[in-house]
Amino acid sequence: MLYLLMIAAAASRLLPHPPNVACIGALGLFAGCYLTGKRAYLVPLGALLLSDLAGQVFRIPGMGFYQPLTMAAVYLGAVASVPIGRWMASRKSLWIKAPAGSVAASTAFFLISNFGVWMSGWYTLTIGGLLACYVNAIPFYGYTLVGDLAFTAILFGSFELSKIASKTQVQSQQASV
Repeated sequence: MLYLLMIAAAASRLLPHPPNVACIGALGLFAGCYLTGKRAYLVPLGALLLSDLAGQVFRIPGMGFYQPLTMAAVYLGAVASVPIGRWMASRKSLWIKAPAGSVAASTAFFLISNFGVWMSGWYTLTIGGLLACYVNAIPFYGYTLVGDLAFTAILFGSFELSKIASKTQVQSQQASV
């Protein structure tokens, strides 16, 4: 079930969606929470890379390969959600930590990816240019936040509900024996 949810979330990036309303941040949180080792980092990276490859090949607007420094910052911003997911796993009440983790992942992505946009020369390489970059990106932060909150609720909720359903099924089978 864990891997099926991750594949479905990654595939959802190929569907039409508003800018930055995507599953990648939530996918990193989910992988960080439930997978161990380097595999957790490979999940959001792999989903982002494969969907960018598909976007490049099929010319999907807003997806594909672009300026390397900006792209590296976007990938780094996506991976930043994995340690936040690990932090979520170490907490007792995941239902309280999931929204906080989602906001933290969105914020980390916003800060890291837009720093990459600024470093790539889209804005003057001054403090004023950096501030302009962040200010102009605020609407995209809102989209990122909505996407991360929604996909976090879907991924974590579905997985937790599947665990409850599985446990109930086992208990029913044991009671009938």
